[in-house]
Amino acid sequence: MRAFILAAGLGTRLKPITDDIPKALVKIKDKTLLEITINKLIRSGFDKIIINVHHFAGQIIDFIEEKNFDAEIVISNEKDKLLDTGGGLKKASWFFDDGKPFLVHNVDIISNIDLNKFYEFHLQSDSIASLSIRKRDSSRYLLFNDKNILCGWKNIKTGEQITIDDSTQYNEYAFNGIHIIDPKVFKLMPNDEVFSIIDFYLSIMHKEKITGYIDNKSFWLDVGKPENLKIAEENFKEFIIHL
Repeated sequence: MRAFILAAGLGTRLKPITDDIPKALVKIKDKTLLEITINKLIRSGFDKIIINVHHFAGQIIDFIEEKNFDAEIVISNEKDKLLDTGGGLKKASWFFDDGKPFLVHNVDIISNIDLNKFYEFHLQSDSIASLSIRKRDSSRYLLFNDKNILCGWKNIKTGEQITIDDSTQYNEYAFNGIHIIDPKVFKLMPNDEVFSIIDFYLSIMHKEKITGYIDNKSFWLDVGKPENLKIAEENFKEFIIHL
């Protein structure tokens, strides 16, 4: 199976740590975020992995070359221009030429979600994309109907909202930074070079089925925030057994 790790971000929330290293090489205990993510993917059966890089790209490339991961790992280099999540995926589209759904995983997300169970859910969903979601505090929520189909987005701070039908009451869930996508999605992507994958999902939700996979029980943490690095270290044993 194939997977894409989003590792090109500037890591601005983790400054000053990321003044000298990329976010992907920030460590929890003695393991980098990138290593934690790669090992989890490999253990779940993902043996072909592409990683996008931008901020301190050379450090990530050197790290991959020095390690002996039991998987085929290639680099999608965005050194000259950061393409955002959607643009980065579009640039890496050549890698997903086997016609099978693939996983996308943010490098700063730590979780012991069962990726195989998630993958099987997607195969049964008849969706162009399945998004791992949960009930948690956030300033922005994805909106789903009672069948867990994506119908909109809401910004709690600004009040901005995008929905298919304003008269419908939707369920609010936060996106977990892990999704499974059918490669047919590339034919629907805009001509833009730089764009957000969430904005793209919202632009196609009127005509394409995008499903939420509710994951409220697994350990999950966004370690792109400094305060969560300490929490991750304190809970390291809880998720490291799954890597």
